[in-house]
Amino acid sequence: MDNIYLYMTIALAILAIADLVVGVSNDAVNFLNSAIGSKAISFRTIMIVASVGVAVGAVFSSGMMEVARKGIFNPSEFMFNEIMIIFLAVMITDILLLDFFNSVGMPTSTTVSIVFELLGAAVAMALIKIGHDGGDFIDVINYINTSKASQIIFGILLSVVVAFSVGAFVQWVARLLLSYNFEKKATWVGALFGGFALTAITYFIFMKGLKGTSYAKESYNILGGNTMSHFLETNVLPIVTISFAFWSLLSYSLIAFAKTNIYKLIIIVGTFALALAFAGNDLVNFIGVPVAAYNAFQEWSTSGIAATNFPMDVLAEKVPTNNWLLFIAGMIMVLTLWFSTKAKGVVKTSLDLSSQGETKERFQPNFLSRGFVRTAILMSQTTSYLLPESWQAKIEKQFEPPVITLSKHKTVELPAFDLVRAAVNLMIAAVLISIATSYKLPLSTTYVTFMVAMGSSLADRAWGAESAVYRVAGVLNVIGGWFFTAFSAFSAAALVAYLLNLNITIMFPILLVIAFGLLIRSSVVHNRKSKEVRAEDSLIKAESSSVQGVIHESAGNIANVVKRGNKIYTNAINGLAKQDLLSLKKNKKQVDKLSLEIEDLRNNIFYFIKNLDESSIGASNFYINILGYLQDMAQSLEYISKVSFKHVNNNHKKLKFNQIKELKEVDGALESLFNDTKTAFDSRSFEQIGNILKSKDKVFKILSEKIHKQVERTRTEESSPKNTTLYFSVLLETKDLLTATMNLLEEYHNSHDASVKPATISSHEEE
Repeated sequence: MDNIYLYMTIALAILAIADLVVGVSNDAVNFLNSAIGSKAISFRTIMIVASVGVAVGAVFSSGMMEVARKGIFNPSEFMFNEIMIIFLAVMITDILLLDFFNSVGMPTSTTVSIVFELLGAAVAMALIKIGHDGGDFIDVINYINTSKASQIIFGILLSVVVAFSVGAFVQWVARLLLSYNFEKKATWVGALFGGFALTAITYFIFMKGLKGTSYAKESYNILGGNTMSHFLETNVLPIVTISFAFWSLLSYSLIAFAKTNIYKLIIIVGTFALALAFAGNDLVNFIGVPVAAYNAFQEWSTSGIAATNFPMDVLAEKVPTNNWLLFIAGMIMVLTLWFSTKAKGVVKTSLDLSSQGETKERFQPNFLSRGFVRTAILMSQTTSYLLPESWQAKIEKQFEPPVITLSKHKTVELPAFDLVRAAVNLMIAAVLISIATSYKLPLSTTYVTFMVAMGSSLADRAWGAESAVYRVAGVLNVIGGWFFTAFSAFSAAALVAYLLNLNITIMFPILLVIAFGLLIRSSVVHNRKSKEVRAEDSLIKAESSSVQGVIHESAGNIANVVKRGNKIYTNAINGLAKQDLLSLKKNKKQVDKLSLEIEDLRNNIFYFIKNLDESSIGASNFYINILGYLQDMAQSLEYISKVSFKHVNNNHKKLKFNQIKELKEVDGALESLFNDTKTAFDSRSFEQIGNILKSKDKVFKILSEKIHKQVERTRTEESSPKNTTLYFSVLLETKDLLTATMNLLEEYHNSHDASVKPATISSHEEE
């Protein structure tokens, strides 16, 4: 039985490595988002700066189990066996929870997750002990530090409101003073901004990055025998003043003489600072619990006392960590930073929500986001009545973004936002986290950095009328996810602790296998999805400005839709024939995906028309018509897929043998037509379209015959109204699908002929 605790300690060490990987994947958004979004420096340079910050932060880490030290629970109330159950429950839950958030690409707080997991597991064990001893529910407060949970929740709410508000205000002021033409401003303007920003960031490095480390707690003669921590706390004003003077002069020198872009320097230093603080302070969230468990195991194994009788007073003391262990943990974090695709997904969510330009909106609007946007519009209108028009004109001029003209044939991925916003994001996040640290408020790094980025986006007018409801819905989704983190961390850890307590020798290996199984499955699914995204046929936006160019560019989309439409239709018929609900459900997802892609193309029409030359209006008419027919095809496929799924899902009578046979005949005729169409468009052999159009009457005749046969059957032998309705619905919608396809082919045929003939005539005239 005693060996089980050795195995648990080893398992906790392995779980610590896994937790480091999933934790860094989630927290990378904190220090990468500003640098990546502004494209101030190359991605490689960003990663090198962040890696150095993480490595330095890890080595200078306090190495203390911060959460246990602050006392989420009272360790003296628990025995060794109970503490090991709590720690194992926490680590299993933490890995699965963070991996879930990484997989869906949502940033969450590793600090909040570990705090509420410890709280949940400790409450579960406390209730088990109270139940066993015949105590009252109120006795839980003897085991748990109840004030800590309320303090953390207060910290969440405070960080959300304060970070958003301060980020918005400072960005608005910065843009008002600097405008988008900040690089053309006087040298002293950039020097002052550099002084403010770099002072804030360096003070942050000392307050958040180094103050909590073991080195900061040692006495130094140069500081008059005081510790660095004490020196920083008692000399705030002199440090800030000297730092501001130094950085302002240095910024002026760099701008005036070295022609350095000071905003890029701010972004590099800020990225390093946040990465250092993350590793120095959040590392304990990943390895603090396993290290504490190892210390507890060492104390117990040398005591000779039974696990059920050995109290855990030792955990009330500080738990030191081996420096080599910190270095190894730092290296694991750096490697994860470079190779984790999930980290890139979490960063993408934050960048999409703060982007200045158009992006594919990931979140759907809801009544809350619409309400917030309406309120903001009303407030904006009220403000416009109060301010003089001359002031409004000046403000508008400062917020006017530059017009970037690109070559028609050159595709460039523009930055999500400019250098000023990136610098403000880093500066404000640094200041707020420094203030919170000095006042010992439990603010989350993730919450602050994310909400500052969202506030600065709002102030910078990145959330325009076209995107506001989507962006606000996204922010509300992320905030909702944070509260879900706390609730699910508490509940899941409590459940795992309860299961482990039932029979630790059986439940320990079972839960460990389940945890690693889910982790591996999540990784496999994520990799498969990533490969599918890269490999699958997705529709491409047209960029040509001539009819001939659009004809050739759109041919790939037509072939793609026809191929996928053919498969969707066949799967719907086969699913009906076999009553295969799972197949029909998957089919529904495929047709939804196709519809969304076609909708994306239609949403791009504005930019397509803007890109056209004066002489190319015909190309826009052709392109709009083509997209209209593609949408008609998708709607027909969507309806067929939906009614088929609904029929089987409601357990209605299966279609009769003759009905299935006839639908298969229709499917065969459509398959032949679609295959010919795909071949013509794949090979760009548009002359073949005329031959395909000639077979139009033949397919329509087959459909009419099947409809007539069903009418006869209904009059004489059909007994199921649902079957009849379904059969007619599928056939009539197939007719609509065929009509849309033929209209599309005719449009292509006529436009191709019209675009080829003038070219032929002009070549004859030249001869």
